[in-house]
Amino acid sequence: MPKKKIVILPKTKRILTEMGENIKLARLRRKLSAEQVAERANISRPTLSAIEKGSPTVSMGAYLMVLQVLGLEKDLGLLAKDDELGRKLQDAEISTAKRAPKR
Repeated sequence: MPKKKIVILPKTKRILTEMGENIKLARLRRKLSAEQVAERANISRPTLSAIEKGSPTVSMGAYLMVLQVLGLEKDLGLLAKDDELGRKLQDAEISTAKRAPKR
């Protein structure tokens, strides 16, 4: 069975590229070599390079391991934390009872 090709929209690619650049900058600010981070994250050097380029084919786990080495793993927990649109949609579907419940 042939593998399905991942289609990445340009906006999504820009987000991934920016995230990779941010990870690389965080590594450089900490004065860690790519080899050190790759070894501590238990990934290969080419995988770290792909992460720093924002590759969509690298697993989420590998991204998380690198963030953990850099002390930034809590940043991942902030994703979708404030889901403003989702809350509005949820609130819009809340139905109110026509009368008070019986005791």
